[in-house]
Amino acid sequence: MLNKRMFYSIIYLGDKMLMSDLEKNIQYLKGVGPAKALLLNKLQIYNIKDLLEYYPRAYEDRTKVSKIKDFENGKNTLFIARVVRDVKIQRIRKNLTILTTFVADDTGECKITFFNQKYIKDKLKENSVYLFYGKTNYEYGRFSVESPQVYNVSDLDKIQGIYPIYNLTQGITQNYLFKLISNLYENKPLLPEIFSDEFREKYKLAEINYAMQNVHFPKTFNSVNIARKRIIFEELFLFQLAIMSIKNNSLGQIKENIFTEVDIAPFLNLLPFKLTNAQKNVVEEIKKDFYSKKIMNRLVQGDVGSGKTIVAAIAMYIAVKNGYQAALMAPTTILANQHFDELSKYFEKLGITTSIITSSTTKKNKELIVQKLKNKEIDIIIGTHSLIEDNIEFANLGLVITDEQHRFGVMQRMKLANKGKAVETLVMTATPIPRTLAIMLYGDLDLSIIDEMPPGRKPVKTYAVGESYENRVNQFIKKQIDEGRQVYVVCPLVEENEELDLKSVEMLYEKYKNEIFKEYSVEYLHGKMKNKEKDEIMNRFKDNKINILISTTVIEVGISVSNATIMVVENADRFGLAQLHQLRGRVGRGNFQSYCILKSNNKSQKSIQRLKIMEKSNSGFDVAEKDLELRGPGDFFGIRQSGMPEFKLANLLTDINVLKQAQMAAKEVISKDRYLKSEENQKLKKVLYSKFKEQLTNITT
Repeated sequence: MLNKRMFYSIIYLGDKMLMSDLEKNIQYLKGVGPAKALLLNKLQIYNIKDLLEYYPRAYEDRTKVSKIKDFENGKNTLFIARVVRDVKIQRIRKNLTILTTFVADDTGECKITFFNQKYIKDKLKENSVYLFYGKTNYEYGRFSVESPQVYNVSDLDKIQGIYPIYNLTQGITQNYLFKLISNLYENKPLLPEIFSDEFREKYKLAEINYAMQNVHFPKTFNSVNIARKRIIFEELFLFQLAIMSIKNNSLGQIKENIFTEVDIAPFLNLLPFKLTNAQKNVVEEIKKDFYSKKIMNRLVQGDVGSGKTIVAAIAMYIAVKNGYQAALMAPTTILANQHFDELSKYFEKLGITTSIITSSTTKKNKELIVQKLKNKEIDIIIGTHSLIEDNIEFANLGLVITDEQHRFGVMQRMKLANKGKAVETLVMTATPIPRTLAIMLYGDLDLSIIDEMPPGRKPVKTYAVGESYENRVNQFIKKQIDEGRQVYVVCPLVEENEELDLKSVEMLYEKYKNEIFKEYSVEYLHGKMKNKEKDEIMNRFKDNKINILISTTVIEVGISVSNATIMVVENADRFGLAQLHQLRGRVGRGNFQSYCILKSNNKSQKSIQRLKIMEKSNSGFDVAEKDLELRGPGDFFGIRQSGMPEFKLANLLTDINVLKQAQMAAKEVISKDRYLKSEENQKLKKVLYSKFKEQLTNITT
């Protein structure tokens, strides 16, 4: 058991291994070389520090060395035995070679089998003694072990105990990684400690080098837990610190823009519908932020069609009526145009000047808009990334709204907000994010949820089907088109790939256009096409000039087509549930019953279980929770476009308590020393900036 003094004390004796050593190319480490280095690179191991931080995914209990007579069926076992027969090789078929031998100790005999490991013939010598580890199997009156790991008996001190298990790639074995890290630790690598003794004692954290040693070579499972907590805390703490440093939040800022209460009835009276209770609640939360002494930093979550845009419009109305300009940034030209078309018709009637600026805006028009923004002749500007260009200036920007936030980087959002002084910020997303992940991604943003759909919206009926339903699905598509409806078909690939047995946009387009749906209008769309071409196709689809649109997930965030009633997703098992839910949200936007058909030939129970979740629930929040649980945070957004870092050890689902603690600690540090200028925070600042160099480059220090 670790005593308190050991737990909090700094155990290293100085910078024995300098930072330059830690950043040394992995190929120069003993036992690596150029060929192995390339394989290690596949595991994202490029230097010595990467190797130190390549943490085990699990641990095996190898604390006990067993005798053969004490074997238990189906249990992983460590044992020492002598090879009593020469290794026999049997070639069963072209790709299968079986090697067998027998080993024994003073209590019994055991059969050992290997598959396609011809080198074993030379490695295992008759009458020699080895150390084995593998799962035992009892049948026909004796024990056998298939494909055990084999060690020299002299390695017992290293092998016996709690053994780390690492993720691998072809050409890299557990033994190789274990020996590589073991050899490294013989030189006692030392990492600089970024936390003070007082800080570690306050948050019950082990010293970093104790943690690193015990995450790789623990003596007890208690030491594993202590080590993991320290490393997980540091990962989450540094990310929280980076988020708080980057975000244009209220920490250390004074609210400069003063808002007085505005009657929103004139705007509401123009709407052809009444707000849902959920929308009303979020509007009240936004108004409270406006009229308070703190700067608004609010995240609004809600399913596709829940009415986030109208809530944003009300916020813009309040800002304009208080004398400020407002900006709404959307991820695509199509979506920006949709927002402009929908909102400008209301604002024009209220005497509010609205304009739009995208990559499609001509140079002449852009110059005119820029001038009008400077002169406050434009109240509301809607646009894409074009809004963050250096030449875009505002006379009095008071509110910034970003739609579909996960399509933007943190720096992009901050750059727009910095075009004004202490700007109020509203972030919107139709990707429902579990509260735990929202806390992580958005630091101290206040969270609003629109969890109610407008009355009259019919839930989309979802079906997960296999290849045997192909003809039925095609007949159903024809029936819907004949009734005047339209269809989306989404594929995971743009082009055919010989290595992947997946449907591609181009392949399916040829098949649909020339074989299955010859009598209908079929078009395709993907991200490699030019924006102008994509916009033209989407507009033709909106105008019902295209019956079937085959696409990649580029249509995940797109215009609203109320006539589209079928969403077919090919190889649906290749997508995250949250992403499938986003795709499903492309249909069901009109008065017609809509359908989502998830096609997959994956027979694994996990895959079937995932797709069944989509059948059972239309709630994006339920789906998101399950997605995070099943896939983990790394793949949560499908194509890693969220700005989320890849945590090496932390898991947002299981480490929520450590996350909360790390967030509290980061808030405390940054509230006392916003730019980490104090002497005690210098090491912390150095590590933070090396880890988040790209994101923090433009932060004022």
